[in-house]
Amino acid sequence: MQENNRQKPNILIIYCDDLGYGDLGCYGSETAKTPHLDRLASEGIRFTNWYSNSPVCSPSRAALLTGRHPARAGVDEILGAKRGLHGLPATEVTLAKALQTEGYRTAVHGKWHLGVSEETGPNAHGFDEFFGFKAGCIDFYSHIFYWGQGAGLNPLHDLWEDETEVWENGRYMTELITERSIEFIRRQAEREESFFLYAAYNAPHYPMHAPKEYMDRFAYLPWDRQVMNAMIAAVDDGVGAIVKELKRTGSYENTIIFFSSDNGPSPESRNWLDGTEDAYYGGSAGIFRGHKFSLFDGGIREPAILSWPAGLTGGRVSDEMTAMIDILPTFLDLSGVDAAAGPLKDVRIDGRSLKSMLLEGEPSPHRQLFWEYQGQLAVREGGWKLVLDGKLDGSLPPPDRVHLSDLSKDPGERVNEAGRLPELTERLTRAAQDWLASLRADSQGRSRD
Repeated sequence: MQENNRQKPNILIIYCDDLGYGDLGCYGSETAKTPHLDRLASEGIRFTNWYSNSPVCSPSRAALLTGRHPARAGVDEILGAKRGLHGLPATEVTLAKALQTEGYRTAVHGKWHLGVSEETGPNAHGFDEFFGFKAGCIDFYSHIFYWGQGAGLNPLHDLWEDETEVWENGRYMTELITERSIEFIRRQAEREESFFLYAAYNAPHYPMHAPKEYMDRFAYLPWDRQVMNAMIAAVDDGVGAIVKELKRTGSYENTIIFFSSDNGPSPESRNWLDGTEDAYYGGSAGIFRGHKFSLFDGGIREPAILSWPAGLTGGRVSDEMTAMIDILPTFLDLSGVDAAAGPLKDVRIDGRSLKSMLLEGEPSPHRQLFWEYQGQLAVREGGWKLVLDGKLDGSLPPPDRVHLSDLSKDPGERVNEAGRLPELTERLTRAAQDWLASLRADSQGRSRD
């Protein structure tokens, strides 16, 4: 192995599934017990304005791994589990593929949800190793995908080692992801190879499963909150075990760790929606309005923690506006990888490197952030957030078709300022619509190619 590869930082992304902004102790939860993540946040950088680029699973993950808006990356909807359905196009260059060309060993353990065929699976997108499942969710113990029967899809077993089906019946998936991640870190330390590990936990996504030892920690809570907090605590213990292994192998100081989630808490009945706007949902968006599927902040603003002891000053809170699309350019920049000279040289990257923001205290490189999902459209500019045709749960009164919020005074997006500020509303509406038109034009160009 080349010596210069070993000097490059390791990269570890820990991603949860349907974890809300208010579901961790360090983000204000009164019931969560997350000491390991709380410690990582206190020793690293905790972000208060970090956004997912979609309010649902697959598009968010596409944006995270490619640095591109979901529609531009070819994944703007939740992907199904039926064999033969499309997935992340082969033309997309992931962070794993870019790092692979620099000599990194790459692995993903857990949820993929970017394609179920061999051509769209992790191994085809730059990951040397894959252990996990390809659909959107599985039973935590049998690893069977049960959903979608109405579309003619029968339950199917969905656990893989690369492209080989494997069985771990009875093993809790969260613990399996942790174990495999620790094994990978240990092997890479022995080989003295820099690595990129994507530990993609499927918790706290339904089905609501947790081992008895974790349920017992929260026996004083109602069952819905008990199981949610138990699932999150299992992830927290997993993070603690992974960090412990990094320290044991001498890898911790030079490992960039990023923790976040794909979207906000789910409003689905299997996640215990109680039908009110400020519902617990089985998860918590904190003070924010909305949830998974919604472009209000409850669906897209996420807890985010970044740690790199050897390279970044910790013990900070950042209020700068940032997003998942920034991860790819930022991590390549921090690793000294020239994206313009590698497989990304002809790729349009929507994200921005946050290196100057992180190292020199510069402001966010984003003046505006945009979102679109199933007819909804949103833009944030500074403290202003505009949501067009926003959605909340169907049991609730629908929000105004045009909703302008002053997040500096109303972070919960409950007061509509559109009528009071028509010129600002019109300008942001036009900006959002122009962005959407450009995005659609690019997507149509992709389909013609």
